[in-house]
Amino acid sequence: MEFALETIETIKTSDIPFDQVDALEQYAETSAEPELRDMLRSLIRCVREGSEFAIIDNSAAVTPNQAAEHLGMSRSHLYKLLDRGEIVFHRVGRDRRIRVRDLLDFEAQRQRDRRELAERFARQNQTRTAAVNELVDLL
Repeated sequence: MEFALETIETIKTSDIPFDQVDALEQYAETSAEPELRDMLRSLIRCVREGSEFAIIDNSAAVTPNQAAEHLGMSRSHLYKLLDRGEIVFHRVGRDRRIRVRDLLDFEAQRQRDRRELAERFARQNQTRTAAVNELVDLL
């Protein structure tokens, strides 16, 4: 992620000893309340996979330029999304700011929408193939 350093803190997990991860997992399974247990399970999975994870300040915000760069789109397209209300923003004077959390939510929704569209096309292709095969069998 390419946001300002004060916006996101990235934590590397590769240096965490596995015995400490095992102890955390034991605590999560035996002593933690359900909400904390779910969070700890996600954290433990990241550590075991060697992934990094990020802590995001809820109040952190980025400029439209930063958001467009992160999303890999032009500023003008991002402004269209802002104007249509597809990405939540707030104003600071005349300027717009986008909370990092809202940007990540938009990005996750966009990924879900793309996945759903790809699945619909795949099902459509399967249906068409099945119909063609049925017609071939009738001939």
